[in-house]
Amino acid sequence: MDVKSAFLNCELHEEVYVEQSPGFILKGEEGKVLRLVKALYGLRQAPRAWYAKLDGSLLKLGFRRSNFEHAVYLRDHQVSKLSTGCCSKALVA
Repeated sequence: MDVKSAFLNCELHEEVYVEQSPGFILKGEEGKVLRLVKALYGLRQAPRAWYAKLDGSLLKLGFRRSNFEHAVYLRDHQVSKLSTGCCSKALVA
């Protein structure tokens, strides 16, 4: 997955509603809001949804979360070890 579009591909696990954008308001439905199914870039819930998806994917691949740093994952495989980390200002809160 392209990191630039990662926030756009995360499913939200909570209900989030947004107002209709100016210029795209449907006639006769001006007072209605839109329910988001996927995260939008800039949405406050986007980093959390993206991290949850990344966390689940890495755990399924056999990685385990570091006890000392939440963004570092470790994987032991026989005689070799692999570690990976993710860093984003949006994840640090």
